[in-house]
Amino acid sequence: MKERLVRFNLFGQEFAFYSDAPSDDVEQAITLLRQELEGDEPLGRSTIPSSKMLVLGSLRLAARCVQLEQEHQRFRETQQASIEKLVRKMSSQID
Repeated sequence: MKERLVRFNLFGQEFAFYSDAPSDDVEQAITLLRQELEGDEPLGRSTIPSSKMLVLGSLRLAARCVQLEQEHQRFRETQQASIEKLVRKMSSQID
């Protein structure tokens, strides 16, 4: 996919970057960032500079990503154990 310029506003500032990701993915990422920064637990916009808020929001998203990776790894381990158990059970019934 060809790179294109993406622009969006946050905290009254315009941000721009180039991306070759699908438009839907970019929009979803921007929406997630907005939700993280403007969600249930606001980061105190009036007292924190927007650059710091963006870093804090990014760190919170990164922490969520790490948590999801850990959960996914545990899920994969559980599924692998279940598959191995089924294979052993099937093998013992065939023998």
